[in-house]
Amino acid sequence: MTPAGSVLGIVLLAHGSRDERWRQPIEAVAARVCQYAPDARVTCAYMELATPDLPTATAALIASGARAIRVVPLFLGMGKHAREDLPLQIEALRQRWPDIDFTLARIVGEEPELVDLLAKIAIKS
Repeated sequence: MTPAGSVLGIVLLAHGSRDERWRQPIEAVAARVCQYAPDARVTCAYMELATPDLPTATAALIASGARAIRVVPLFLGMGKHAREDLPLQIEALRQRWPDIDFTLARIVGEEPELVDLLAKIAIKS
């Protein structure tokens, strides 16, 4: 929940790839988030192999007025990035911007809605 009167920034965090086409579905999710939450500021960030990284994307959101940042890891499973790297990065962001309210969402692969959707996709003809 965003503190009253705060501008929410949402970072959709994905692994990253050197292939530019890999970004298209991530950016499509960002566009849909903007439709659902038109008052939020939304950006994509990548753990590696692509830019911007999480600190750079966060800095841009804060510069645009975000006072609360929600990081949403677009990972299907709890790998090393989600388990080890991301908590360290979030802590570093909290140290750098102590006045910003940071929240870290569960990885999307742990969300029941996504599991259900993937199962439906698997059986559709």
